[in-house]
Amino acid sequence: MEASADYPGVTTGDGYAVGGLDDLGDGPGFRKVRKGLGVTAFGVNAIVLPPGIETGFHYHDTQEELYFVHRGTIEMEFGDGSAHELGPGSFARVDAATVRKVRNKGDVDAVYVCAGGANGYVGRDGRVREGEEQRVKALHDLSSEQPK
Repeated sequence: MEASADYPGVTTGDGYAVGGLDDLGDGPGFRKVRKGLGVTAFGVNAIVLPPGIETGFHYHDTQEELYFVHRGTIEMEFGDGSAHELGPGSFARVDAATVRKVRNKGDVDAVYVCAGGANGYVGRDGRVREGEEQRVKALHDLSSEQPK
């Protein structure tokens, strides 16, 4: 295991990288999760947005995005004029061509994660390590008890 040269707080190993939000930068703005952790299959950033600040409207050519609010309260406004308030634990999925902007509606820095990709879902390709079958089955059983 070793730290990344560009991100000393990020630890890399054989096939993985781990790090925290503060390991990827400080202050407001983009935290380059993709670059910091070496993600290659999709784009992903964490954004720290101070109170009262909003991003500009934007859209993408091909990349669908998924937003996850980690901390604070944001409002997402879309090109059709609708706006939706999202608090901690909330998600929003946005098609590539849909115009959107984000505004921090709270009194503290908002932190949200945005992951983007194109060309579809690859399907469930996970495999269970030998000897873990019962543990994984138990976890799936717990998930199936949740409301659909």
